[in-house]
Amino acid sequence: MRLFALAGFQDIMLYLFPTLIFMVLFGVGLAYARFHRQTDQQRKKEIIYRYPAGIEDRDAPFPLVMTLIIAGTVVWAFFYILMHGVLEVKI
Repeated sequence: MRLFALAGFQDIMLYLFPTLIFMVLFGVGLAYARFHRQTDQQRKKEIIYRYPAGIEDRDAPFPLVMTLIIAGTVVWAFFYILMHGVLEVKI
């Protein structure tokens, strides 16, 4: 039994709003942030392959946000495995 009636609602709001903020920031990051090279404009326009349904494939630059997420995942996994070994925790 909960002591306060709104505690469940507060918990939901504490989970919901950070998630929504992350989703918006992630979407903006995917849309606008990327590594820039001199050939980016040409790569965006050049069509590499045309699929039968009319879909065109281009060699667009890789988003910076995805690079940071992949690097963060690798670093987190390394330290997760390292700390489990150091602390001798059984998984």
